[in-house]
Amino acid sequence: MKLNIVLVEPEIPQNTGNIARTCAAIGAKLHLVYPLGFSVSEKEVKRAGLDYWDKLDIEEHKSFGDFLQKYEPEKNNMFFVTTKGKQVYSDVNYSGFDEIFVLFGKETKGLPEDILKKYLDKTVRIPMRKALRSLNLSNAVAIVAYDIFRQCDFFNLEEISTYFDK
Repeated sequence: MKLNIVLVEPEIPQNTGNIARTCAAIGAKLHLVYPLGFSVSEKEVKRAGLDYWDKLDIEEHKSFGDFLQKYEPEKNNMFFVTTKGKQVYSDVNYSGFDEIFVLFGKETKGLPEDILKKYLDKTVRIPMRKALRSLNLSNAVAIVAYDIFRQCDFFNLEEISTYFDK
């Protein structure tokens, strides 16, 4: 199973750095869709991603339109994470897919409303109390990504720690 994490116009460098670190840890490909609210060379991005940047599979896209044209939602297994999602992320069965794209919008606005309406059946949400607006982007990515891997029996991930076996 190949997982693609897609950040559409992320605004906070530390979130993107944390997400890059998560992607490196699980072997997911990170897609960055421009415009970004920062430069990927900023020290905040690099610091949050630690020394994992060389272990990261990353692809950059000039615009959301360019990304959608290259990876057509109708032909790929795409899920759009939003607080307005039709289904809970953990209710989706991800285990039957060879490749999955999970899209997350910018921190202040989320994904474009027209896209969410067009692909309503592919929208997912993380349950939370009504009084709150949303979770931190890097936390949301980790929650959904690890549930996908859990459903796929942690495909290609080390399940047993060998730390104490030394």
